[in-house]
Formats: sequence, structure tokens, C-alpha cells
Amino acid sequence: MRRPVRRGATGALLVMACAVACTPPQLDRADARRSPAPSSAAASKPATPTPTPSPSLASKGFPPSAAQARDQLAALTVAWGKNWETYQRSAFGDGWSDAVDAPGGRNGCDTRDDVLRRDLSDLREGDRNPCVVLSGTLHDPYTGKDLPYYYRRASQIQSDHVVALGAAWRAGAWAWTPQQRLTYANDLDVLLAADKATNYEKSSQTPDKWKPPNRAYWCEYGRRWTGIKHKYRLTVTAPEKLALQDLLATCPS
Repeated sequence: MRRPVRRGATGALLVMACAVACTPPQLDRADARRSPAPSSAAASKPATPTPTPSPSLASKGFPPSAAQARDQLAALTVAWGKNWETYQRSAFGDGWSDAVDAPGGRNGCDTRDDVLRRDLSDLREGDRNPCVVLSGTLHDPYTGKDLPYYYRRASQIQSDHVVALGAAWRAGAWAWTPQQRLTYANDLDVLLAADKATNYEKSSQTPDKWKPPNRAYWCEYGRRWTGIKHKYRLTVTAPEKLALQDLLATCPS
């Protein structure tokens, strides 16, 4: 005698198969397909807003001009880093978050997608979800190389925190609230699409220990680094300040 198949078994098999073969967005769509029709109580809840990419993905006036950056650098507090031994990546949140009040925040788009949409050229976005970047080209600021990007292929592009989380921690972020650190980690002013290998080489080093191989980017790198330190009231070490002055000296007068 054949034992009747439980109704939940088919759904379980679908979930197991999709967990192996689907990307996270596909898994979400699979969940939606097999979910029962919403009850009247659920239907009364407000619908999730459609992702709406922000037209501007940077703070007004960021990065500062060379002259502004020089003034900002002069006003920064000079101090040695603190509490470096207590740094943990998890202190800045678990991965990307849209729940921040910073450029690109609360627009329904993943932070990394916001970085790609801002920094890539020849951009092709998703038809159903304009937040998703399907393809594009990065003119890498750190090396000057052109790097292709395709949504379903391995990429040599990473989202770099210009002032790395570890460097920010040593310069004062150790005293911030968890929400302040989450905001910093997802602030598009802090982030830059860059070559993966070069980003690994940079790590959390300050400009006195690492500068972009592409010397043509030194001016903007100094402007961005100084602008971030000023925006978040982070300290600089004495060698770091001297290195930033050298970077800003490469800017056209």
C-alpha cells in the first residue's frame, strides 16, 4: 500500500533545490511563488516600497576641493591611534545596510549596488529592479586599469572604504554608537569601487604607509581621505597628516 505524500514535502524539495542552485534574489522569488495568497489582515499591511535609486549618491560638496581639504586638514586633531587591538569588523554591522541616514541610504538599494551605479560607466541596470547593476566598466582609480563587471560572473571589483574601518576605529570610531558605525560603513562618501587586489594591498593603511599606484589619482585620494576625516571628526597621526599634505600638493593650484 502506497503511503500518501505529505503536502509539505514538495515545498521542502523546492526549497532545498533552490537553496543550492539559486542566487538570493531567485530564492526570494521562489519563496513568493509558493507562498499562499495573503490573508485579509496581511493584505491590509502597506506594501514594501519599490526600490528607487537615489539621483545623487554623494553629499553636497563632497569630495572637498583642494583648498577646502587643506583647510579641513589643518583643523583635524593630531593624535596617535587608540584601541587598535579591540577592533572587530562586526562592530560596524553585519554586511551592507540600507537603514542609514547617509548618501544612498533608505532608497531600497543595496549599498554595493549604489557604489557600482555611481562609479561604473557603460552602465546596464536591471529592468525589474533598477538598483541591480547587470554590467558596466570601472576605470579603477587606484591603478588606472579598466575593469569589466558582469552581474553573474566573478569580478575583480570591490567596494573599498577609503578610510578603512580599522583605520576609522583607531582614529575615534571605537567611541561611536553601533548606529554611527553602521552609518559610516554604508556611507557612499566613504566608499569607492576599486581593484580587488589593490584594495587587499591597501588594507587599513593610512596614506603615510600606502598611496595609490596611480599617481594621477593622488590629489583626489588626498581630498577624499581628508574629507572623510573631517566629516566624521576623526583624528590623524602626525605622519598621516604630512602624507596628506603631500597628496594635496599634487592638486592643480
